[in-house]
Amino acid sequence: MTETWEVPLHLRRTGIDPVKELAKARDNERVLRVETPFGRPAYLVSRHEDVRQVLADTARFSSALTPFAGAGQGKPVPGQLITLDPPDHTRLRRLLTPEFTVRRMSRLRPRIAEIVENALDDLERAGKPADLVAHFALPVPSLVICELLGVPYADRAGFHERAVRVLDTSLPLDDRVAAQEEDHDYMAGLVARAQADPGEDMLGMLVREHGRELTSAELTGVAGLLLLAGHDTTSNMLGLGTLALLWHPEQLAMLREDPELVEPAVEELLRWLSIVQTPPPRTTTTEVEIAGHTIPAGSLVICSLPAANRDPALIGDPEILDITRGSTGHVAFGHGAHHCLGAPLARMELRIALPALLRRFPGLALANPDGPVDFRAFSLVYGARSLPVTW
Repeated sequence: MTETWEVPLHLRRTGIDPVKELAKARDNERVLRVETPFGRPAYLVSRHEDVRQVLADTARFSSALTPFAGAGQGKPVPGQLITLDPPDHTRLRRLLTPEFTVRRMSRLRPRIAEIVENALDDLERAGKPADLVAHFALPVPSLVICELLGVPYADRAGFHERAVRVLDTSLPLDDRVAAQEEDHDYMAGLVARAQADPGEDMLGMLVREHGRELTSAELTGVAGLLLLAGHDTTSNMLGLGTLALLWHPEQLAMLREDPELVEPAVEELLRWLSIVQTPPPRTTTTEVEIAGHTIPAGSLVICSLPAANRDPALIGDPEILDITRGSTGHVAFGHGAHHCLGAPLARMELRIALPALLRRFPGLALANPDGPVDFRAFSLVYGARSLPVTW
C-alpha cells in the first residue's frame, strides 16, 4: 500500500529532518492549503506562533468536530481527551491530572530505573548486533505504562500492532477503524475486570475514586488513549533519540561524560526530533485569520509540530542539534488545554533511560552506519521500525 500513496507534506522527512518544502511553506506561504490522505482539504499551519495560537484556542479550533486521526469517526470518542472540547475535556482532565504531576510520577523513578536495567540486560544478552528498538526502546515504556494501567505485559505485542495500524496514514480507513475497534474491545474488557475487582494501578484508582463520575465508555476511552500514547511516543523517542546522538558523536560524548546534561538534552531532542508530527486536526467553528490568511468556518486545520519546533523565530540555528540549549518553548508535547498529560512521565523515562544506555554501552554504535534506516514514513508518530546496534 505504501508504494501507491504519497506521503502528505506535513509527514515528509529526509531521514530525521522535516523536508525543506515544509520549511518553505512555513517561511513563505505561512498557511498552505493541502489535501489530506483521507480525501479532505485542510489548511496547514507551521509557524511556531501560529501553531500555538491554534492549539490554545479551543473555542475557534475544535477537536470535537474533527474526525479522530482522519479515521472516519465523525463524533467525539467518550473518554478520549484528544477528541473533546471544554467543558467535557476539562472535566475529564481534572480527574486525571493529579495522577500525572511531577511529584506523583517521581514515585515511579525506582521502578523505571529497574525496568531500564532489565532491558539493558536483555539487549546485552541478545548479542551483537542487536535491535535497539526490540530490546530496549519499545520494552521500557511498554512495561512502564502496562504497570501503571494494570495491563498484562503479555498483551503488549497486540496493542503495539494495533497502535501501528491506527497511526499509519497509508492504510485504508477501514483498516484503521478496525484497529481502533479492536483496541476499544480489548480495553473495555480490562475496564470491566477493574470495575469488578479494582487493583492498585491507575485504572483501579479511577474506578475506586471516580467510578460514579466516569461511565464505562469514558473509562475505556481514557485507558485506551493512555495506553496508545504512553508506549508508542516514548518508545520512538528512545529509538530516534539514540540515533540522533549516534549521528552526532560530539553531542553523545558530552552527555556520556556529563550526565547532568540529561535534562537539557532531553528537551533539545524533543524539539529537534518532534516525533509527534501533528496533533489531531482541528475544525474551525467560525471564520478565522492566521498569518494574514482567511480560513473559512468548518475547515480542517493541521499543525506541523516539526516545522514549528524548527522555526527560526523560536530559536537561532534551529536545524542544529545542541543538547546544551535546554527548554526553548517547544511544542513537542503540544500546547494549551491538550498539552500532553503524560509529559512528566515521558521526560522521566527519557532522563533515566538515555544516560543508562550510554553508561552500560560506552562503545555504542550503529551496526551498519552506512546502511539505510527503516523509518515509519507514513506514521503520525515518527520513528524507526528497527535500529541494529553494536558496542
